Amino acid sequence: MMSTQRNLPEAMFFDMDGTLFQTETVLLPAYHATFDALREKGLYAGETPPEERILGALGMLLEHIWQRVMPDASMEARLAADELLLKFQMEGLQQGQGKLYEGVAETLQALKDKGIRLFVASNGLEDYVGHVTEAMGLSHLFEDLYSAGKYQTKSKVDLVKIALETHGIESAWMVGDRSSDVEAGLKNNLTVAACDYAGFREAGELEGAHIRIRSFAELLEYV
Repeated sequence: MMSTQRNLPEAMFFDMDGTLFQTETVLLPAYHATFDALREKGLYAGETPPEERILGALGMLLEHIWQRVMPDASMEARLAADELLLKFQMEGLQQGQGKLYEGVAETLQALKDKGIRLFVASNGLEDYVGHVTEAMGLSHLFEDLYSAGKYQTKSKVDLVKIALETHGIESAWMVGDRSSDVEAGLKNNLTVAACDYAGFREAGELEGAHIRIRSFAELLEYV
């Protein structure tokens, strides 16, 4: 495998949903509970939209997720959905729901042991990203967590740029499973490792990535 190896980066940035965390293990129960609550509040009528809509929107900013999931709903309904989904996901995590992809904890530890600085870069809410990291026992591995919710960024390109400048990082990798991750890496001149195992992506989303991995532990073959 030596021919595929690249220079050791100073840092690595990881997307959360579909990269480290099997989002659907917490998301789907919370999704159904959210629509039950919206109906109870009189903010939504009709059937819960298909699960594929929210799974296909993972990695997007929240405002874009709800535009996709319930395009005809009111702004009030979308804002309520934001709060409810987070609330039900937090409750799920506290109840022990949620799973990492296989090999995530061990691989992150191995990368840290090589002296690589580890960060999360997610389009999610600050509370969500923090709670998942903590509930999954990963907090000690990351130097910092970057979320669109905390920094109010409109794209992951900007989020990663802020992190690079804040920490004075010269060389890094972006590891993720959606086009927003590939774009964030390429526009910040990073090596992009695309995760092709979650199944949320659409055709062509990972074009331009330097590396494609079929399991998280495969990352170690390249560093």
